[in-house]
Amino acid sequence: MYFNFGVPLALTIIGIGFVALMFGLQKLLAPSNPYDRKLIPYECGEPPTGRAWINFNVRFYIIALIFVVFEVEVAFVYPIATVYLDWVRSGRRLYALSEILIFLAILFVGLAYVWVKHDLEWVKKVPTED
Repeated sequence: MYFNFGVPLALTIIGIGFVALMFGLQKLLAPSNPYDRKLIPYECGEPPTGRAWINFNVRFYIIALIFVVFEVEVAFVYPIATVYLDWVRSGRRLYALSEILIFLAILFVGLAYVWVKHDLEWVKKVPTED
């Protein structure tokens, strides 16, 4: 029974050894010439201006999350679309159609919710109290 764990254990030991060997070779072969200009953070070779920690508007993150959610959900429609014809041929037409319509209804409700909350607008107006 313990023999079954031999192959994964051997592969784990080989993997850890390979990583340690590569780190060791990097320390031996890589040039080390640190100076002040090399140690500063930069992007695209440009010298940094201002602080690195700036506040981004939450709108960037909300719109990105909404995009990711709808992209992943739409990706689930493709497998159903590929087997839809087989379901129709096997007599499960109403089951397949209802499954697709329920899924699209959930997507539509999510889109309506985001639309009503005005989360798709790039510049969101703050309600004022009168």
